[in-house]
Amino acid sequence: MILYNGSSSTEVSEFLVNCFVRSPSWQHSLSLPLSLLFLLGMGANATLLITIRLEASLHEPMYYLLSILSTLDIVLCLTVIPKVLLVFWFDLRLISFSACFLQMFIMNNFLPMESCIFLVMAYDCYVAICHPLHYPSIITDKFVVKASIFTVTWNTLLTTPIPILSAQLHYCGNNIIENCICANLSVSKLSCDNVILNKIYQLIVAWTLLGSDLILIFLFYSFILRAVMKLKAKGAAAKALSTCGSHFNLILFFSTILLLFIFTDMAKKKASHDVPVLLNILHHVIPAALNPIVYGVRTKEIKQEIWRLLRKGQ
Repeated sequence: MILYNGSSSTEVSEFLVNCFVRSPSWQHSLSLPLSLLFLLGMGANATLLITIRLEASLHEPMYYLLSILSTLDIVLCLTVIPKVLLVFWFDLRLISFSACFLQMFIMNNFLPMESCIFLVMAYDCYVAICHPLHYPSIITDKFVVKASIFTVTWNTLLTTPIPILSAQLHYCGNNIIENCICANLSVSKLSCDNVILNKIYQLIVAWTLLGSDLILIFLFYSFILRAVMKLKAKGAAAKALSTCGSHFNLILFFSTILLLFIFTDMAKKKASHDVPVLLNILHHVIPAALNPIVYGVRTKEIKQEIWRLLRKGQ
């Protein structure tokens, strides 16, 4: 049964997403830019994956990490943005109970996975610059496999309880989610039960996964910066700073927006409710559009192989 108000105690089986409660005009303003960003993200990541798959010269650990990052971006984009666009373009706001919690599971699982892959890539950059002679023996295919298994296992174990805790709550009143997506805190606050455990657990997971990743990433990049400052070869420092600086800025953007959304929603600050909702949407599409450009197109070898494939297809 579908409920649109809190006057009944009947269990809800579907939700309605209400994206921008205070600024509904944002939907029309954002629909076209968001669609273009979605297409750019899908196209750029697909191009990167195809190029790495087809070119044997790119079958190396660094490019495998890029492939994993692109795969995560594609899954996250497809999980969130098409539904948001359906709301923006056609006002199709209904989402089933199971679909909502499936979306919640994927978001809560894959976003920290992406953060963990950023950490592995920061370590890759650290070894390449600070210990170049040991790079071939440290960053190997076996290392990528172990890092991938650890990333999936660690994040799945810690994040799976989030949608489980929310799904087990008793939803007996208002079923309108004041968000474009099924974020845990936005959904669980509709419950008739006490949700303090959900909030505490999400806070702990956020600090454990995203907080620890960000601290280690800062640590690796501080080591990289110190090593780069000691480089004496002409142009070597500038090149290293250009590459790693772009990576670091993208990682900082990724982590900052996600943490900002979590804590503004939990603290219920006086800023417009629509601001964290907007940040959460953009967080699922902007990194997906920028990652293949910063990590892929700016990498000389990948750029050369893309052009070679394009010429071959003509």
